[in-house]
Amino acid sequence: MKTTDATVLDEPKIHEPGADAVVEPAVESRPRRAATGVKEAKIYIDGKFYTEANAKISVFDHGLLYGDGIFEGIRFYNGRVFRLEEHLARLWDSARSICLEIPMTMRDMTEAVLETIRQNRLRDGYIRLLVTRGTGNLGLNPMQCKSPSVIIIAATIALYHEDFYRKGLSIVTCATRRSNPAALNPAVKSLNYLNNVMARIEANLAGADEALMLNDAGNVAECTADNVFIVKRGQIFTPPVTAGALRGITRSIVFEIAAELGIKVLETDITRHDVFVADECFLTGTAAEIVPVVKADARVIGNGKPGPITTRTIARFREMTRETGTPIFAQS
Repeated sequence: MKTTDATVLDEPKIHEPGADAVVEPAVESRPRRAATGVKEAKIYIDGKFYTEANAKISVFDHGLLYGDGIFEGIRFYNGRVFRLEEHLARLWDSARSICLEIPMTMRDMTEAVLETIRQNRLRDGYIRLLVTRGTGNLGLNPMQCKSPSVIIIAATIALYHEDFYRKGLSIVTCATRRSNPAALNPAVKSLNYLNNVMARIEANLAGADEALMLNDAGNVAECTADNVFIVKRGQIFTPPVTAGALRGITRSIVFEIAAELGIKVLETDITRHDVFVADECFLTGTAAEIVPVVKADARVIGNGKPGPITTRTIARFREMTRETGTPIFAQS
């Protein structure tokens, strides 16, 4: 069976690299070459490891039937899992919000994540951690599902080609609005991502690299899988979580980095106009890391290149990912 050694979540159109390219992605974006003796990927399902060919769930799992479940995307760098505690805390918060009981302790989940990476012999990559409601009948009632399932997948990843970290993305405002928190709160990382998928389709049809999603009030919420930041007159602005933005882990790291650099960050409502006239713009997410935006709805942002605050923030983020995290392997 053909195995997938590296996973690229989205492949936007590629801009030609220029001589001014300076920002490098944190994780190699090209797939690793298959080496003799490399085993097929191992996937964790409910306490056991399966090869890709045998990693299966029931067609009656409500995660499949109704998107009834939660997930986290987690990065690991240089033999360490980055911000694992924060990701698991958010996973447990999501579970509590939807009345889903995770069938293991947080300590056991930590070990399961680490062992999945070890089983796949990786030092850099991405974890997709899912908890589904489990197998039930065709009815909607979650009471029919007696045993939630835990699935952990480890792979290498590049959300964007490395050129985008050097040259920046183009984004387009989409017609699809971010789900109202009163309908499905974005604080819950649920398996129901159709809202974001529809926005992603609009970006594809418009030939843009990402889609900017507004809330019902017409203010910026986030992009399809990333938080949004703009820079104006030396200050950083980002939508509050009440605007429909996910309380992103990488988003919180930007706050930490800005404090180190002595740069003020304000959580405030942002309009499309604010994005158009910004000096800089960048997106953040676990998979995307921190990536510059240089054009929005055909308007050039700033001078059309990644700005100095964005570049400094990315550089400090790279240092943090190289130097911190939960060790995967025993320390000698």
